[in-house]
Amino acid sequence: MRNVFAGFGKSTAFAVLGRALVPADRVLLRVSGGRFGVGAAVGLRTLLLTTVGRRSGEPRQVPLLYVERRGGYVVIGSNWGGRAHPAWSANLLAQPKATVAVGGRAVEVTGRLLTGAERQEMWDAVAAYWPAYDRYAERAEHREIRVFLLEPVSR
Repeated sequence: MRNVFAGFGKSTAFAVLGRALVPADRVLLRVSGGRFGVGAAVGLRTLLLTTVGRRSGEPRQVPLLYVERRGGYVVIGSNWGGRAHPAWSANLLAQPKATVAVGGRAVEVTGRLLTGAERQEMWDAVAAYWPAYDRYAERAEHREIRVFLLEPVSR
């Protein structure tokens, strides 16, 4: 089902629909502790990232598709292919400590912006899972989409 849905995911209509569904996805992920989001119906893995607003200092939550790699979670700051980076990515750069709700548990993480070959490796892994990211990169034009590894904090 995910592969069928991925074709629609490349369209600008999907970006409009996706933006509209973010609030519902955020609520579902919050209530379920990261067990269930909007994308689960079509087989997409989604986590709820909580960052600290760089201006407000308040918690900010965003649902993100992810792929597990190197013991952490790889997330992409595509902003649906928009010209600007998403606010959550700027928040994570300003304050790398964050929390993810995934699979029914809260995990403290540190976000690390990936560059070079490591960025490309992780981009390829996520784009293989959700091919629409390649289309988002085309639409983003003059910005390199940010790729983060959210690494669990040892206790």
